[in-house]
Amino acid sequence: MRRALRSSLAASAVLLFSACHSPPGSAPPASAKQAGAPVKGTPDLPAPATYVLDPPHTFIYFTARHKVVGQVRGRFDKMAGTIVIDRDPAACSVDVTIEAASVDTQNAVRDEDLRSAAFFDVARSPSITYRGRGIRPSSDGWVVDGVLDIRGVTKVVPLTFAFEGTAPAESGRPARIAFHAKAGTRRAEFGMVRELLEEIGANATDADVTIEIDTEALAKN
Repeated sequence: MRRALRSSLAASAVLLFSACHSPPGSAPPASAKQAGAPVKGTPDLPAPATYVLDPPHTFIYFTARHKVVGQVRGRFDKMAGTIVIDRDPAACSVDVTIEAASVDTQNAVRDEDLRSAAFFDVARSPSITYRGRGIRPSSDGWVVDGVLDIRGVTKVVPLTFAFEGTAPAESGRPARIAFHAKAGTRRAEFGMVRELLEEIGANATDADVTIEIDTEALAKN
């Protein structure tokens, strides 16, 4: 017992001496590597600036539950907006306006129905807006707790997004950045309840509409 204790103390002393007197650049013991492992930093963001959405390179898609087992996919073809990136995450912002009548599900009859008062009610509410102030890091990038306005009904809908990078610089042209974003919501929260149970089922509790965005934006001079 005593011999084992002395051996253990001697081994610890050798390890401590080696760690303290190793030459510069030498590898530390495995346990020291684990203890000194770097903590993951916050996700990347582009350079601070105001960026304007580039409509030809911005795609806003949605997926809605159909007859419980299926899905209908659509998009909006007309939008405008700005993204403000600041060194202080609390000062970052996003402002997007979508033309509701530009909805496109690749079916003219369905699109007209979606423009009706039962859904987007474009005659009374021609625009869909999303406004968010302040961002926070998440495991998937960043989150902005923005306010989504559809049909004059406003709800906080968190939007998770990730910075996809800055395009190579082009002489005389503004910087171009890209983001991928996603969110989920429930259509009933915005008054779209026609045939709701037939579409999403009586036991649905999760978001029945998902939103996905791929956008490029240009730095504003």
